[in-house]
Amino acid sequence: MSEASEAGADGAPPVLLDIADGIGWIRLNRPAAANGLDVELLRALNDAVLTCHGDPSVRVVVLTGEGKIFCAGGDVKTFASKGEQLPDYLREATAWLQIATASLLRLKAPVVTGIHGFAAGGGGLGLVCASDIVVAARSTKLFSGAVRVGMAPDGGTTVTLTQLVGLRKALEILLTNPTLTAQDAKDIGLVTEVVDDDALTDRVSELARQLAAMAPLAVAATKRLVWDGIGSSVEARLGEEARVVSALSGTADSLEGLAAVIEKRAPKFVGS
Repeated sequence: MSEASEAGADGAPPVLLDIADGIGWIRLNRPAAANGLDVELLRALNDAVLTCHGDPSVRVVVLTGEGKIFCAGGDVKTFASKGEQLPDYLREATAWLQIATASLLRLKAPVVTGIHGFAAGGGGLGLVCASDIVVAARSTKLFSGAVRVGMAPDGGTTVTLTQLVGLRKALEILLTNPTLTAQDAKDIGLVTEVVDDDALTDRVSELARQLAAMAPLAVAATKRLVWDGIGSSVEARLGEEARVVSALSGTADSLEGLAAVIEKRAPKFVGS
């Protein structure tokens, strides 16, 4: 286990990172503050993502939260304590949130996020929206909450949420702040699947192992094509798809995948 950055005021690292068997396990680690996002945690989160990005052994990243809540969004107690300096503090905090969100989106490895308790605000909801696969414990609640405290949504949710659930539903969620159950979120496409609370860890681990066993170049290319396609026309993306397919066809993993199909066996991908 490694600390993604310096320890916080209570001596505990705000983010924990483990890398093993092709999986980077990133855990938000401010359970006493409901994993509320402050500058230190956001810097640590970005450090952890970049560490995974720079480690060629990492084929998938798992994001979870310690304690009873995945992430309650921005740390409102920290915000309130800043007084007149709050705008300056939020400029720094939102900048780090932007950087961390972009790092997750640009990460080659797919991101599997397991959520429980609450996923709220531009932080919690934003991290959900920036993930590739999201598994929710059945008791999880999700909401935006920004406008109710006189702020606007961030963490990329004004774009990503619309892509996931559609314009009308995104505006409803961001403007009226309904509290969504895990099943509500599944029904509108906000999360990938819902499992019983005690099955969350096992299901996230299962998905991570499944993705880690796949051809990493093909998985990374697929993730990139999908995210880069946001806002583009089909015709505009056809050429890039064709270029990527052609490039992948010459890799060892592509040849191995074809051979495995012909020989009716499980493929062994090496990442080249």
